Amino acid sequence: MTRQILVTAALPYANGPIHIGHLVEYIQTDIWTRFQKLRGNRCIYVCADDTHGTAIMMRARREGRSEEELIAAMQESHQRDFAGFDVQFDHYGSTHSDENRQLCGRFWQAMRDANLIVERPVQQLFDPQEQTFLADRFVRGTCPKCNAPNQPGDNCSACGHTYSPADLIDPVSTLSGAAPELREATHLFVELEQLHSFLAEWVKESGALQSETANYLLGHFLSDALRDWDISRPAPYFGFEIPDSPGNYWYVWFDAPIGYVASTQQWCNANGEKLEDWWQNPNTEIHHFIGKDITYFHTLFWPGMLKTAGFTLPTKVHIHGFLTVDGHKMSKSVGTLVSAEKYLEHFDPTYLRYFYASKLTSRVEDLDLGLEEFAEKVNSDLVGKVVNLASRVAKFAHQLGLSEAYPDDGGLFQRAADAGDEIAAAYEACDYSKAMRLILELADRANPYVEHAKPWEMKKDPAREAELRDVCTVGLNLFRQLCVYLAPVLPSLAEKCGELLGDPITGWQQSQSPLLGTPVAKFKHMLKRIEVKDLQKMIDESKDESAATESEAPAANQWNDSDQPLKDEPLADEITIDDFAKVDLRVARVIKAEHVPEANKLLHLTLSLGGDETRSVFAGIKAAYTPEQLVGRLVVMVANLKPRKMRFGLSEGMVTAAGPGGAEVFVLGVDEGALPGQRVH
Repeated sequence: MTRQILVTAALPYANGPIHIGHLVEYIQTDIWTRFQKLRGNRCIYVCADDTHGTAIMMRARREGRSEEELIAAMQESHQRDFAGFDVQFDHYGSTHSDENRQLCGRFWQAMRDANLIVERPVQQLFDPQEQTFLADRFVRGTCPKCNAPNQPGDNCSACGHTYSPADLIDPVSTLSGAAPELREATHLFVELEQLHSFLAEWVKESGALQSETANYLLGHFLSDALRDWDISRPAPYFGFEIPDSPGNYWYVWFDAPIGYVASTQQWCNANGEKLEDWWQNPNTEIHHFIGKDITYFHTLFWPGMLKTAGFTLPTKVHIHGFLTVDGHKMSKSVGTLVSAEKYLEHFDPTYLRYFYASKLTSRVEDLDLGLEEFAEKVNSDLVGKVVNLASRVAKFAHQLGLSEAYPDDGGLFQRAADAGDEIAAAYEACDYSKAMRLILELADRANPYVEHAKPWEMKKDPAREAELRDVCTVGLNLFRQLCVYLAPVLPSLAEKCGELLGDPITGWQQSQSPLLGTPVAKFKHMLKRIEVKDLQKMIDESKDESAATESEAPAANQWNDSDQPLKDEPLADEITIDDFAKVDLRVARVIKAEHVPEANKLLHLTLSLGGDETRSVFAGIKAAYTPEQLVGRLVVMVANLKPRKMRFGLSEGMVTAAGPGGAEVFVLGVDEGALPGQRVH
């Protein structure tokens, strides 16, 4: 029976480019969707840009353009990058759409009718310097539960605890570095506790979650009363104004998941379909693919919203871990936060798709991209075992064609056909690592057949032409089986196989019967080997580009630029106390600050170290400070850093700063009683 399946991936935030960490999820989801279509199921893959929130508003303001202009440019960039990696959406929309606004109103009214919404005044953090209430992500402080430092304003990345920004210990505004004040504002809340029994039953009994995720939710959240969910933000805020609460806007985490439904609505409008057949149909499976950092929102808030509004609950929420590179968290300063665009300048997307597939399992596990392992998998598995199988016989088959009857191959083809069900089960379970292992086992059995037959020697004897044709027929049909099984992961290789054999790969069933009596096209190069030094070159270029646009002391990298919770900050390699003692930290006063016309992120600072000694420093803090905010301020600088020649001039030190990046950076403050030139201990 054909299944009807709706698939979504988490919406990328429209405030930055796609990088290889993001691509774990979109490639994982694309593989599963392509597999379902190959199996003959009716399956659509929808996504959209997540476009609302304070971060978008602040960036647009800094860049002197409207929010609509900013999100349009980012959507074009995102879709280009996804297409470059063969990620094929059936529809890619935007949360800033009429469809999403209307659906938000529909969900909201249902929650109002269910008496889930309460309105009350709250004490909210207010930035006295920027004269604005602070969205969650513009506050950092110490977690009130586990005391982890430098946590965002709504969710601790260390322990997963949720809270309001006012609950943070020693909160700091990341817009200005000022200590925020508590001021009263009206907020709207969802009383999630009213849905406690439903959510506990769904988490425990539905089978929609991996067991480790269900156990985590039951033990950490559902064992106690659920906190009310703060669902509104006061103006100014880029988003949808709440119709029955003027001056208040739906928080981005309300309208973002509804974007899944809105994107489906847009697809339905374009294809003559009805939304209720996809989102209010018990026969439709709904599968969400997300990262583990947004589990709470997709497994408690979102099911509660769907249940209340009368929409179908998720059949499965597939949760994956984070990407590390060579055992370390991704970092701009090290160059491992490689953009999709930078990767495509150097390598075939096939390599990354295969590598991720070889590492992804059905469990919530991080995966590591080791450069040597990456090169080994590409060279040994893809080039040495899969493509090599075709390249060794295709040139002979081009002259002879395929045999009319399938030759005796010792049972190789049938064994590979019989493996199809087990491979399919692995794909279905999102255990791609197992699927790749099973497929490569078939390649390991197929290659010795060609090796032992030695078709290159048969070619020398015209009397063995029929025998040569049979060997080519076996070799190419075994290659074709591999390409069918790999088609969800390597669509471009499957396409090349179809062109070679004159039979496009369109269905899983093609792995079950051989192709016979047809001509073979001239073999064209499919994949080439790579070297670790080429991967390192890509890393080095990413590092250099980051250094050209960031401060000498870039803030820690962040996974995405939204109001969503941030991933753990990347840690540098350990150093000893002797290493640290070499760093000469000095108090300095900013006596001049100015924009760098050619740079998007840099400010040029002139620092006084007392007396006549001054230093010229380029700092990547333009998104967080205006020059006027810095002049006269005492800062901490690294005074003995080797000067670095930049295309804007010579940078003679480093200003210390903290924060996740962008507008959320604040320079380390110094008591006004300190004197420029004093050492910091």
